Amino acid sequence: METSKSYPQQLRSIGQSLEAQRIQIFELTCHDDQFVVKGEPEKEASMLAALRHWQQRRRRSDGLNASLTFTSQDIDQLERQGRSQRAQPNRLPDFYSLPNTLRTVGHYLELKGSELLEMQKRQLSLTLLSRNKDGHPEIEERSIASFYNLFLRLHDKRGKPQNR
Repeated sequence: METSKSYPQQLRSIGQSLEAQRIQIFELTCHDDQFVVKGEPEKEASMLAALRHWQQRRRRSDGLNASLTFTSQDIDQLERQGRSQRAQPNRLPDFYSLPNTLRTVGHYLELKGSELLEMQKRQLSLTLLSRNKDGHPEIEERSIASFYNLFLRLHDKRGKPQNR
């Protein structure tokens, strides 16, 4: 298992990209230093949304409609873009936004010392397939809400000065 991976930052960056594309339900697979995501954007009912969807489909090649691949370089670029858009550091962010949910799941994996293999994100739950410290596969299905207390603890920690 690579120790250089930072799941909270990687997953938050991927979450920002998926959220911008309105992809909330997906399957994510890790392959070495790449993440492959399969999911479809949510449908919107307005005419403006239909036009936006049509424009996005025109810009994408057919292969990208089936899956998105995020390399470490893509994630670094997404992280820089996301950092420039973040504001109000002392405000409690919305846990249920996709980037914050995935960031929290990333912290959870790191706290367990697990390597992420696959994730299936549904509306209210997710399934994690990971490899534990001993190299054994583990699978767990959890509600998204079950990560909320960890999110609060992590946010509380971030708000405190580190040089005490």
